[in-house]
Amino acid sequence: MTQKTVLYIEDNPGNRLLVKRILEVEGYKVVEAISGLDGLSAAESMQLDLILVDINLPELDGYELTRRLKQIKHLVGVPIIAMTANVMKGDREKSLAAGCDGYIQKPIDVDQLPVQVANYLQAKKK
Repeated sequence: MTQKTVLYIEDNPGNRLLVKRILEVEGYKVVEAISGLDGLSAAESMQLDLILVDINLPELDGYELTRRLKQIKHLVGVPIIAMTANVMKGDREKSLAAGCDGYIQKPIDVDQLPVQVANYLQAKKK
């Protein structure tokens, strides 16, 4: 099995560390970006299997970032998952409307995150 690469775009260092540790233990390579523009630049320059996007980002929010990521040709078919504390009624729908392929709410469930990531990667193959 080839190692899957996950780009995690998140401005909170604690969240980045937690997700990186959880996913690396499961065998994923995790690339971090600390802002929307950072994430866009990283995504343009590498092959990715999955992108996790915080919605509340500096410079470029997760909604606009997702719209831009969807325009990058080599990312067609790469799942983009909103990972956010925005859990009010309609937030999930807003993320999906912006082009996200899924939604994971914070606080992150450390037991469920690897399962959720694996499920999104499995769905990508279909």
